[in-house]
Formats: sequence, C-alpha cells, structure tokens
Amino acid sequence: MFVKQKSSGHLIEVLNIQDLYDPSLDSFEGRLNIGEDLPDSEQFSKSDTIFPSGEALPKCWIDPHYRDSELKH
Repeated sequence: MFVKQKSSGHLIEVLNIQDLYDPSLDSFEGRLNIGEDLPDSEQFSKSDTIFPSGEALPKCWIDPHYRDSELKH
C-alpha cells in the first residue's frame, strides 16, 4: 500500500500495514518511493501522511479515543 507524505508530496510504501491501522501508534515503517534504488526503511509520522488522492487518513487509524464521546451517558 502507498500513502503520500504531505510535506514533500512523495509516495511512501507502507511496509507494515498493521502499524498504519493501529490508532495507538503515531508512526509506521515505510520507505520513500523515489528513483530506481530502494531506500532503507524509516519511521513516518501519521500526521504528515495522506492518501495519494489527497484524502486524510481515517480518524480511527489516528485517534485511539475517536469513539469516546459515544461512551458518555
């Protein structure tokens, strides 16, 4: 799966997709998709990441408390 880095506009290949889905993690492992050589993997911040279409990542992937307001009576 690929996502886009907001700050640079470069595509990032997500190496562990479960890290991207996990709302308790602020970052995920990936590598920039630039040029012909594969760069080393690194950690990328979810807050600087969007889908290639320009849409934001789902809130349930970023915020572990996204449904807390539903628990309040």
